Amino acid sequence: MFLSPLPRVIVEPVVRATLLEDLGLAGDITSTAVIPADHRSRFVMAARKPGVIAGLDIARLAFELVDPAITTTAHIADGARVAPGDIIATIEGPSRGLLTGERTALNFLGHLSGIATVTAGIVDAVAGTKAAVVCTRKTTPGLRAFEKYAVRAGGGMNHRFALYDAVLIKDNHIAIAGSVAEAISRAKANVGHMVKIEVEVDTLDQLREAMEIGVDAVLLDNMSPALLKQAVEFVAGRAITEASGGITPDTAAAIAASGVDLLSIGWITHSAPCLDIGLDSL
Repeated sequence: MFLSPLPRVIVEPVVRATLLEDLGLAGDITSTAVIPADHRSRFVMAARKPGVIAGLDIARLAFELVDPAITTTAHIADGARVAPGDIIATIEGPSRGLLTGERTALNFLGHLSGIATVTAGIVDAVAGTKAAVVCTRKTTPGLRAFEKYAVRAGGGMNHRFALYDAVLIKDNHIAIAGSVAEAISRAKANVGHMVKIEVEVDTLDQLREAMEIGVDAVLLDNMSPALLKQAVEFVAGRAITEASGGITPDTAAAIAASGVDLLSIGWITHSAPCLDIGLDSL
């Protein structure tokens, strides 16, 4: 799997802010008091649970920003699947810096690997169908780029990144505009020709109204697999079909079997459990 790394200009300010949150005005007073300044150590990052790894470059940067003398050698790449005990990376350098950067590095690596892991689980569940797994804007404030990267590491795809890069007409937009057709008409009149327009519908009547005027994608919200199948057959390839709501590892296969193009899942970013990864001394 090829994953384009996140630009350092995006990553570094977030990592610096996280380190500052830990270091405050006095720094790591425990390591400074207990560990001689010239002491060096060698550690490994090891998986304690099975999962998919994401965020190695971010973890590496956390150590590097604490002390440039710390070197991190990754033994696998983001997107790799690991079993308990697998060595992910080796970290060497001044012991104080290693212990100072440890929690920030592991917080990022564990959180992002958790997202990659649950994403991969849904991707596995829908294997054999045409459905792709996509995330939403339900992300941790300040970490959206990181978390959407982790979804890609797990084999998923990204929905729109923010409010500025695509039109998504939802129920409240429709209520204020007065109808599905009116909301779509207003969007078409006010955005450029390169901007995609998607509309959320929860009934077949709304879907028919949307397709009469034309959109690029339809978000089929909280529909049963049987209703989704009817919706997909009605759309007949004229727009991208996206299922949303109630998608879990247990329900994903049946929803994907309806023929939808996308499974849109918010919890893979907002509720994924952290993957247990430890820093162990050699």
